Amino acid sequence: MLVFIPAETRAGEKRVGLTPEGAAKLIKLGLSVSIQDGAGQVSGYHNDEYQGAGAQISSIASIGTADVVATVRPLASDQISQLKTGALTISFLSPTNDSEAIKALADKKVTSLSFDVLPRISRAQSMDALTSQALCGGYRTVLIAAERAPKFFPMLMTAAGTIPPAKVLVLGAGVAGLQAMATAKRLGAIVSAYDVRASSADEVKSMGATFLDLGLDEVEGAGGYAREMTAERAKAQQDALKKFISESDVVITTAAVPGRKAPTLITSDMMSSMKPGAIIVDLAAESGGNVDGSSAGQDVEVKVPGGVITIIGCKDLASQLAVHASKLYSQNVVSLLTLMTSEGVVTPDYADEVVQGSAIVFNGEIKNAMARETLKLPALATGEGE
Repeated sequence: MLVFIPAETRAGEKRVGLTPEGAAKLIKLGLSVSIQDGAGQVSGYHNDEYQGAGAQISSIASIGTADVVATVRPLASDQISQLKTGALTISFLSPTNDSEAIKALADKKVTSLSFDVLPRISRAQSMDALTSQALCGGYRTVLIAAERAPKFFPMLMTAAGTIPPAKVLVLGAGVAGLQAMATAKRLGAIVSAYDVRASSADEVKSMGATFLDLGLDEVEGAGGYAREMTAERAKAQQDALKKFISESDVVITTAAVPGRKAPTLITSDMMSSMKPGAIIVDLAAESGGNVDGSSAGQDVEVKVPGGVITIIGCKDLASQLAVHASKLYSQNVVSLLTLMTSEGVVTPDYADEVVQGSAIVFNGEIKNAMARETLKLPALATGEGE
């Protein structure tokens, strides 16, 4: 069976769906691998490396004969139109934001598995691309903040006097948040953090950060993710955080609810008491933003007494670490395909909870409940969808 890796089509995307190392692993499973000419070049992986691993280099026309197509971002409409009936696609595919692509994939009678909805279970950990890419994003947020902040992160003792360390506050203690804490701590900052899940306190402390206990009820949903808050709970949290935000030199927000708009953690009122020159880095800007006024890929200056603060809306952070982000993502793809491959044949089994949980479309039918709700389709009977 043929696995085809096309070049990414989204502007600014530098990752590739499979590295030469990943290609070699799939070939050992008995699969054939073909890479679109130059698909890995911007990620630092060149045609000759893929050929050395046993893969073929071809044009985009190969997408029409491929049994499996793996990308990072959802396939573009012109790519979907070339898929053959019964093909399998693997990518990030949001059940709420990629409705047009989902409809087109269903019309082509294919199966589409999405890392956005992969179940959070132990045996799927090696396939968890949300986690691997969040790791990259959390690291990058701190480097961006350190570059833009008008002060040192570490404490410095010099002949000219002592420079106090920067105070960094991280909101959200998922994978991205924890990596942000660890990176800020390595740079010498004083790091504190908050998460709606009180159970994350030990993880925060293990990163060398101080966990802020606001005395509020925790908000934890299925799979260890935070769930949506009520308006009253959100207001109480914002009021309690205002003091800590006003004392911070850098605030990094990483909170997200899978398949939903990111919650607003920092309001305009909360920003009004921040120090002039303070930096807010909003990792959730692409999914609606944790900060009032943030915009993905844009810097927004907000006036405060004595000066301005800057909100940095993040976009494509993992893509900015294309070499290692692609390496991690490639292994996620390999692990998922390994689960479904036997004797060189890829057979997605809908009875498997990993396949069922990650299937947005299965054999041409839209199975994911959030996708069906977004498209205003009737809910499937219990046991038919996820």
